[in-house]
Order: sequence, then structure tokens, then C-alpha cells
Amino acid sequence: MRRFGVVLLLAIAGFALFGPALVGIDPASQTLSRFLEAPSLAHPLGLDHLGRSMLSRLAHGAQLSLAMAVLSVLSAAVPGTVLGVLAAWRGGWFERGLSAFADAVLALPGLLLVLLLAAFAPGQFWPLYVGISLALWVEYFRVTRSASVLLLAGPQVEASRLLGFGTLYIVRRHLAPVLLPRLATLMRFGLGGAVLAMAALGFIGVGLQPPTPELGVMMIELLPYYSEAPWLVGAPVALLFFTMLGLMLIGDIHE
Repeated sequence: MRRFGVVLLLAIAGFALFGPALVGIDPASQTLSRFLEAPSLAHPLGLDHLGRSMLSRLAHGAQLSLAMAVLSVLSAAVPGTVLGVLAAWRGGWFERGLSAFADAVLALPGLLLVLLLAAFAPGQFWPLYVGISLALWVEYFRVTRSASVLLLAGPQVEASRLLGFGTLYIVRRHLAPVLLPRLATLMRFGLGGAVLAMAALGFIGVGLQPPTPELGVMMIELLPYYSEAPWLVGAPVALLFFTMLGLMLIGDIHE
């Protein structure tokens, strides 16, 4: 199952990375006379209600969603991890201040935070990116800080300090082997949550707006035509489903 999950994610990533160039069709190009055209060799997923290539829009939507998810997770993981280690290392008022700030951010639901930012720039990309990143960094901070506090107080770290080893050695030898597997698990769930959040916001109309080829936007656009062309609605739903399935199947890939 783990191998299947890796293959599935690699296939989706390859489709998102190379699909737009291989398809070679403008996702916004319309041919109104070919309304809801069925799948064919020229257009394997058919044409949507505006005569646009569904395969091209799906490839661009996958690229947009995955790129935003990876960017958001990295923007949350790097500062969250660094601040967590620093808080555990320094302790005192520095740790208490960061912990209080993290608790304040955690008290605000992530979706509400994204909605508040989206109100300032409707239909723009940056509120989604900033909101999801702000909602995710707290998890990395809390997990890193709690694990680092125990590790830094352990006998192994104390022995390394007495022997004169520096900070980089302690981080590389004692902290990294314990923190990296936990961070990998958090990033896996973070990627799935970011993709779902972006699709959900587009579906309810507060995320990216048409004609942007985004999974949630495509779902809500094509939902009225589900009885006439179910394959059109099924394409973004299937891509979202298989993305989440791959992330769940890979499990703890570090083991």
C-alpha cells in the first residue's frame, strides 16, 4: 500500500508538473459551439460548459493546488520548527512569549483566519497562502518545542555539552533524528489539509474565482451539469480523492 501511495503521488505530481505543457491547450480558450462535448481522442476528458478542454484545466488546476500546498507547508514548517527549537533552547520569557502567541493563533480556527484575509483581497492567491501558512505553523512549533524540551534535558545532550560539542552538532546528532520523522508526518497531513482547504474555499466561492482553473472552482462551475456530463464533475473530484489517498497510504515513509 505504501508503494502504491508513492506511485500514485508521483503520477499526480508528474501530471501537475508536465501536464500543462504536454496538453498544450489554453485552459481559458472557449468554443461555445462545443458545449459539454463528450470525451474523445483529441480531448480525453471532454469539453466543459464553455467548450474549454477539461484535461487542460485539470492539469493547470492540479499544478496550482499542489504548488500552493507545498509552498504553504514549507512556509509553515521552516519558521515553526526553528522557533520551536529556539524556544526550547532559550526557555524563560522567550519560550513563554512564543507559546502564548502560538496558543492565541491556535484559538482562532484556521478556516476563519483564511476567510478574514480573503475579505481584504477577494479572489486573490496571497490570502489563501498566508492564511493557510499562519494556521499550520503552530503545529510545527508545538510539536518541535515539546520534543526539544525533553531532548535538551536528556543525558545525551548534557554529555555532548560537557565534551565541548557545539550547537550544530547537538542539533544534527540529537534533535534532528527525533524531530524529522515527526515533521515528515506533520507535513504529510499539512499537504492534504492545504489542498482540501483551497478546494473547499473555491467551492464555496470565497477562494480563487472563475475562470481560474482550480479544483474547487471547477467543481462548483460544473455541478449544475452533473446529470448531463458526470465525467466533468468527476474529474476534479477524482484528482482530489486520489491525492488524499496517496498521502494517507504513504504513512510514515521514514520507517
